[in-house]
Amino acid sequence: MDKLVIRGGNPLLGTVRISGAKNAALPCMAAALLTDEPVILENIPQVRDIETTRKLLAAMGAEVELGYGRAHHRTTICAHTLAAPEASYELVKTMRSSTLVLGPLVARCGRARVSLPGGCAIGARPIDLHIKGLERLGAKITQEHGYVEATTDPLKGDRLRGAEVVFDRITVTGTEDLLMAATLADGETVMQNCAREPEVADLAALLNAMGAKIQGAGTSTIRVKGVAKLHGARHRIIPDRIEAGTFIIAGALTGGDVNVAGCDPAHLTAILQKLAETGVKTSVKADSVRVMGDQPLAAADLNTEEYPGFPTDMQAQYMALTTQAAGTSIITENIFENRFMHAQELVRMGANIKIEGRRAIVRGGTPLSAAAVLASDLRASASLVLAALVADGETIIDRVYHLDRGYENIEEKLKGVGAEIRRVGNIFPKRAASPAQ
Repeated sequence: MDKLVIRGGNPLLGTVRISGAKNAALPCMAAALLTDEPVILENIPQVRDIETTRKLLAAMGAEVELGYGRAHHRTTICAHTLAAPEASYELVKTMRSSTLVLGPLVARCGRARVSLPGGCAIGARPIDLHIKGLERLGAKITQEHGYVEATTDPLKGDRLRGAEVVFDRITVTGTEDLLMAATLADGETVMQNCAREPEVADLAALLNAMGAKIQGAGTSTIRVKGVAKLHGARHRIIPDRIEAGTFIIAGALTGGDVNVAGCDPAHLTAILQKLAETGVKTSVKADSVRVMGDQPLAAADLNTEEYPGFPTDMQAQYMALTTQAAGTSIITENIFENRFMHAQELVRMGANIKIEGRRAIVRGGTPLSAAAVLASDLRASASLVLAALVADGETIIDRVYHLDRGYENIEEKLKGVGAEIRRVGNIFPKRAASPAQ
């Protein structure tokens, strides 16, 4: 099992180019199931979750063609024939976004069988809102043997029917799943209390390019007029705002000077505002953010919220920053119930962190020292990398396959701006995972 070995102490200097957003690419790949014509997606990140989705679509019968050379971030998907509208457990057990294919499959094929995602290291991610929404659109849902099966009514032409859907709580994947299903429903669908993330708006942009009629994506109310058929399209995936935020914090934390290029600063407003409270200096241009870490860091409290608030996917990275900020920061996690598993690993490196339910109390300004640590999930992995960049000595991070799910070539990008980091095989015995906080 691969590990990262990082020697801390180097300020990061130079330019990092941001990849396409995994969380935008995954629903866009699922949207290709809605048409029998080719869908060309550009700026696709080369990460593990994308590769899993390619295998999933191919198993259903879709043709998935990868670009090569300069075009290696392009994927062409043609779901001309879907012989097996099913997402098996073996294919999707490592990826929680597998339920995104539920809506497109039942809308296009009239039936779908998708493995339940189950739990996750950061907490349960139930799909009850997906199911309620599809039932509102006329799908019949059954659950057995760990699978959700959805079918349409053949007496009604095997089509979903437009309806009003009010989400009980904000859900990104639920919004995306129902948005895709509604494009081929008979009549108009009005969705209320929708997620407003940029990734939702990006999916809607692709769907509209495919011939859908969607208004309001990126707001809490989305209207969809169903059409009989969608066609192929070409679409460029938006930049990854979480990767951008991670590298901005890396530059600030190490006292460096980093230009984070190829990002969309409009998607980073909450992150940049919070970092400004800690004393981080940034300079924003149309498609880049320069971070200058030449000022001391100050403590600042944080509450994670749905977009446009501070993203839960940046909470772990922010915690790493606050370990080096003067004063006490209180971090409140409002999205997932178990997203402080990285805290104990940071404590092993010398951080002063106390967990009280959904709150983490971080007393900053404590020097960090190298240690052997375990990554528990994707963003926890990133927080440990950030901490290792400023720790005294050589830190070894195990289970970096989590990191590979969402960050493209992170060690090469960090090397490019001066980090001492390398990937190695098994070099120390396994130890038990840290208990959940």
